[in-house]
Amino acid sequence: MDDSAAPLRPYRGRFAPTPSGPLHAGSLMAALASWLCARSVGGTWRLRMDDLDAQRCSSAHAATILRQLEAHGLTWDGPVYYESDHRPVYEEALDALTQIGRTYACDCTRARLRRTSRAGPDGPVYDRRCLTRQHTVSVPAALRLDAGDGTMTIVDRRQGLLSRRIAQDIGDFVVRRADGIPGYHLACVVDEAQLGITEVVRGADLLGAAFCQRLLAQVLGLPAPVTCLHVPLVLDIRGAKLSKQNHAVPLDAHRPGTNLCTALQRLGQRLPVGLHGESPDVVLAWAVRHWCVEAVPIAPQSIAAATHAL
Repeated sequence: MDDSAAPLRPYRGRFAPTPSGPLHAGSLMAALASWLCARSVGGTWRLRMDDLDAQRCSSAHAATILRQLEAHGLTWDGPVYYESDHRPVYEEALDALTQIGRTYACDCTRARLRRTSRAGPDGPVYDRRCLTRQHTVSVPAALRLDAGDGTMTIVDRRQGLLSRRIAQDIGDFVVRRADGIPGYHLACVVDEAQLGITEVVRGADLLGAAFCQRLLAQVLGLPAPVTCLHVPLVLDIRGAKLSKQNHAVPLDAHRPGTNLCTALQRLGQRLPVGLHGESPDVVLAWAVRHWCVEAVPIAPQSIAAATHAL
């Protein structure tokens, strides 16, 4: 098997921002890579808003993200998929996990998790305290997946076949938060199945999430993306990932062509000199014709953040 080969067609990709603030340079790079993977093979590109956390997200931020994508020529197919419109589907998935005995309540505090979780290749791994101890769980409590044992594998189009030991490297992750909001991994798995996504393209900090989500899809019996592509992160002057939490500078809407060219260069694409300063339509037309996944820099696996939602 050629691990760098394109996923089975028809290709269906997606970009899934959290509307807790405007897009920044890192967001654009991930969106552009995903868009090009789809458009370069004549595939479909969907837009999903991860807006389940009403305290962090807003319709105003979602509208800003739509305008930013449109200004950069990154058009999507079909209606925007808002997670907040699909709560019943996530609840059904949670019920299914509970009915087969794969969830348990966890009332561990963040302080305890920081103190007792062991280090894994993609972030902290839970010590399963609430699975084995006899206790009355306080309310509210999170729900965790009893992940089991064995090995989980994924195919990243730049890094090839990657594997993790389920118990030792992944552990039991949250599928419903203590505040009742469906967990990130559960929502993603349900969404990818609902939208028929064949490949997930996103930042390298979410590499660990791919293992959690592939495992959860198998437990639920849901179709999962065939492959993934984790692109390098854009870092600030301190070496930290650009993020909304770190108050990353929003994209400058007045220079979309330049923004796209910068993102393409960060993705390893060799741009002709005359492309700089062109309109988004011209830049994207060139990029679709010349998109080369093999040129995308391989992000170090050590860059992965704590994505298990401890």
